[in-house]
Amino acid sequence: MDCSRDFIEWLGQDLSMKILMCLNDISDLVRASAVSSSWRKFVITKGLCKQLCVRMFPEASHLANVVEIKNTFEPMATGTDISSQLTCLESEHRAYASLSRGLTAFTRKNCISDALFASSTDNYPVESIKNTLEPSETVDNWASYWSSKGSNSAAPETLIYKLVAQLCLVTEVHIHPFQAYFQFGFPIYSAKAVRFQMGYPNPLTVENDDREDFMDVKEFSEDKFVWTYTSPEFPMAQENHLQKFKLPEPVLCIGGILKVELLGRVQTQESDGLYYICITNVQAVGRPLSPAFDVEMLDEPGKYKLNYYPKSADRLLSAKSLESESSSSPCRFHRFSASIRTWEQMILNTFRGAGPVMIDDDYPDYEYLD
Repeated sequence: MDCSRDFIEWLGQDLSMKILMCLNDISDLVRASAVSSSWRKFVITKGLCKQLCVRMFPEASHLANVVEIKNTFEPMATGTDISSQLTCLESEHRAYASLSRGLTAFTRKNCISDALFASSTDNYPVESIKNTLEPSETVDNWASYWSSKGSNSAAPETLIYKLVAQLCLVTEVHIHPFQAYFQFGFPIYSAKAVRFQMGYPNPLTVENDDREDFMDVKEFSEDKFVWTYTSPEFPMAQENHLQKFKLPEPVLCIGGILKVELLGRVQTQESDGLYYICITNVQAVGRPLSPAFDVEMLDEPGKYKLNYYPKSADRLLSAKSLESESSSSPCRFHRFSASIRTWEQMILNTFRGAGPVMIDDDYPDYEYLD
């Protein structure tokens, strides 16, 4: 019996796949691929980094293919021969490893870059949706808020926002209802509940639109967007503070569009007896993936090409790597390799005649490790 064979050869591809897919951290999967050349080939050719990324973030299934762009002029070449196919798989491996690490980083910021339009506006442009981009309740000593038109208590409203990048991981949405201190009783014009959708502009309707952007004076039309995610409905309190709505799971928004649905009304205006919704500020909290990644829509609806820029990704991940090194031993990789050796030896010992296995620590992808 050949004692130099490792456990992937002993157990077979199916069982080895099940074992490696038990890893839930992309860094651990990349470290496993660094143990030996056979493990590296197995992880890359089976696309395990992509599978783990899609498992953690189902929206990533909309990414049909990957192009690694080493500079702004020369995208990675593609081909049909075996060598070119392996090169493509290695590029995909690096891209999804970097994407997964970026998605699991702890950086949080407001990902909204612009307000596109609202389903109605009471007094445009004084009460425009653009006012909700400003976190302060007042600007130049004037109240800053968006107001719907007056209606019955059941009429919903919709606010559409553009995110800072076409790829953003959104974890929660914050909304601050407006309190009218200049009206009798200081009423708060909140909604009864909120719901969120994320997606991308419909290329068919955008191309036929005669304006460069969508403004809140225009009538809202659902066919202008394609929504790939819809949140549960969250109750909103009639209170004057920034209310935080945490999504059940972090959402990978592909396309960079956020829709806020304001469901139901609770407050009438004394002057006309109609119900209104007024909002001071809206924030989408998460992490943009630009400039390391961007996406291009393909001819197939709902499918994208993922463009990966390794140099930008390295710069974005360097801060996280330095922070990890300051809080842990610099020998984490070697400890992991040692534990993998022990794991492999235990499996091999279950087979009669199994002996020690040579491990190749000289692996070129160290820059993707913590």
